[in-house]
Amino acid sequence: MTDIITSCDNYILRLQINRSQKKNALTPAMYDALREGIEGADASDDIRVIFITGSGDSFSAGNDLNSFLSDPGSAAPANFIKAIATAETPIVAAVNGVAVGVGATMLLHCDLVYAAAGAIFRLPFIDLGLVPEAGSTYLLPRMAGYGRAAELLLLGEAFSAAKARDCGIVNEVVAADELDDLAWSKAGQLAAKPPEALRGTKMLLRRGSAQAVRETIDAELEIIAERLVSDEVRGIMESFFAGRGK
Repeated sequence: MTDIITSCDNYILRLQINRSQKKNALTPAMYDALREGIEGADASDDIRVIFITGSGDSFSAGNDLNSFLSDPGSAAPANFIKAIATAETPIVAAVNGVAVGVGATMLLHCDLVYAAAGAIFRLPFIDLGLVPEAGSTYLLPRMAGYGRAAELLLLGEAFSAAKARDCGIVNEVVAADELDDLAWSKAGQLAAKPPEALRGTKMLLRRGSAQAVRETIDAELEIIAERLVSDEVRGIMESFFAGRGK
């Protein structure tokens, strides 16, 4: 599909989110394409690293709200989250711009994350009447400490790439015109390493938290499903679309 551009080079699977006119907001079909890429990489001897980036001025603005509300029962977002959370293949992300909602929480499951200096992050779940997803309520306090995690998740304010680095979400912040080359070179370094040892080390790094992450994802998804049919969420969404003239 054209909204997710897939290519493979030197054992690296490149997944580029390519819906820049909508800030790379994710539809169910896009979630499925990303999931299929991840699962295919795990099953392939010819792919050693997954590289994820965006297009235009955005990494991803998160869920496409129109499709999200028209099909709230779609399993595509949850299936993608579970795939990226359990991926055996190392994942490198290049955050080229706006990263909102799942566009930010998916990064918690990437192994190396590089961001452009102007990238902006936001976790606005509560403002939408929802709770966070992708295991972020477990992972973020352990990356950033409880106080910073509470600030990011409870207030839901936008924050900079530098703050994302300080919170452990991002490994390094670079100039926008250097981002792709740097992140791709890091992916190349990983792809050049012994692949079985690489996957084994990733498994060991995540072994201690794997069960807790799975349980947290399931708990978050259960609450989100309840929230989606609540009057509070419907009211928020109606106000949002009314404000956009829809």
